[in-house]
Amino acid sequence: MRLPSGRALQAGLLACFSFVGLFAQTDGDRMRAASEALRSSKFAEALQILQPAVQQSPGNKQLWMLQGLAYLGEKKKREALASFRSALKISPDYLPALEGAAQIEFDAGSKAAVPLLEHVLRLKPDDPTSHAMLAVLASKQGDCATAIQHFEKSGALTSSQPTALQQEGLCLLKLKQLDRAVAVFEHALELNSGDTRSRSQLAAVQLMADKPKDAVRTLTPLLQANPPDAKVLRLAASAYEASGDTPEAVRTLREAIVTDPRNTDLYLDFANLSMDHQSFPVGIEMINSGLKLQPESAPLYLARGILYVQLARYDEAEADFDKANALDPAGSLGSVAQGLEAVQSNDPDRALVTVRAKLAKKPNDPYLLYLQADVLAQKGTEPGSPEFQAALRSAKRAVTLQPSLTAARDVLAKLYLQAGQTQLAIEQCRKALETDPKDQTAVYHLIQGLRKTETKSEIPGLLKRLAELRAESSRQEIERNRYKLVQDNAPGPSAQP
Repeated sequence: MRLPSGRALQAGLLACFSFVGLFAQTDGDRMRAASEALRSSKFAEALQILQPAVQQSPGNKQLWMLQGLAYLGEKKKREALASFRSALKISPDYLPALEGAAQIEFDAGSKAAVPLLEHVLRLKPDDPTSHAMLAVLASKQGDCATAIQHFEKSGALTSSQPTALQQEGLCLLKLKQLDRAVAVFEHALELNSGDTRSRSQLAAVQLMADKPKDAVRTLTPLLQANPPDAKVLRLAASAYEASGDTPEAVRTLREAIVTDPRNTDLYLDFANLSMDHQSFPVGIEMINSGLKLQPESAPLYLARGILYVQLARYDEAEADFDKANALDPAGSLGSVAQGLEAVQSNDPDRALVTVRAKLAKKPNDPYLLYLQADVLAQKGTEPGSPEFQAALRSAKRAVTLQPSLTAARDVLAKLYLQAGQTQLAIEQCRKALETDPKDQTAVYHLIQGLRKTETKSEIPGLLKRLAELRAESSRQEIERNRYKLVQDNAPGPSAQP
């Protein structure tokens, strides 16, 4: 989004800047010459005139303002900003300097633009440009409530620009104002009806707003492409299913799989569709096809395990869950050390250094103790080794300090299972589930523990429970993916007023 010329303050627009107010208040041939040079885009010449003038009259706000414009024309934004701020020290309400400084800070993505723009609005409460800039800054900071207020007051300035509309629409989605979001994305598509991304965005939002038939109509032009895009087909399949047309949903999803046979998400969608309509064998058959192409896919084993549970084929379900956990112990059913970038980057050694450095300052922080235990456990330490004992101590300490920290209990249960202390592992699983009945890791570890005891009667029920939790997670993931589709198709961070 690009703002009007009176505020963009770029070299090509300086000639359009109104100097009428400035001329009336400047005296002498040098000031008139400097102003004329600026109007002619002769910025270096203007600076040669203005620099000595500013030194002679440092209390003249207009001289500083003109110098700021000259520096801006020379693309020396740091010097321009300093000049504008010097003018504001002399006169805090000097509007041209406020606007110039705000534009520079905004272009740099700096929060420092906010107080400047708010100051402008105190002087000009209905200024649409300032409202538009504040809306963009607030949306980037995740303050969508504030962003929407400013978008509404920016009027035609943002409503005529697809980029701004998409930012406004994303904020409305975050605020769960789905009907308003639909209207905004519809308007964005009207401005550019041939834009594939805008059309997909609108369809995803319509689906989120429980308007699946509208989503189908929106996607129809894209479905006529040859060959169609697998992502579009996937979205259309969801829309058909939500509108009650299951046969068309199945046909469309099969077409998507043929188009992109290595896309795991498509097979998972098919498995969910099979679950919803109790067509478990059909779902298993499709997952088998996916596993032939991707035999190391943990999500596919998980999905098949869930379908096996529905058919009471518990041994096969357990085998698939075990396989999924072996392929992806952190992501399939496990709780990773969330929030720790190094762990998520599969660099446990670096993660351990980071955690221990933090623990040196906060030795009784339960979350850091849990992270240390989790990282050590992920490194595959052997029972009885010093690292294993350190992990065990760390997990125990975390649970003692914060009994409700289920992630720590999950790690502790895992360590107990590895050490052959089955009853202690079972105890930790049950305590974790008391705190969080939806803790999939605890359910899985409990199943593992009970296998090693004489009390196996609980296992079928626990497998059903795990399958239900996984199915619920899968549905939630579909919703997150729809939002992600809208977000990913939005303009990048470089797009700004």
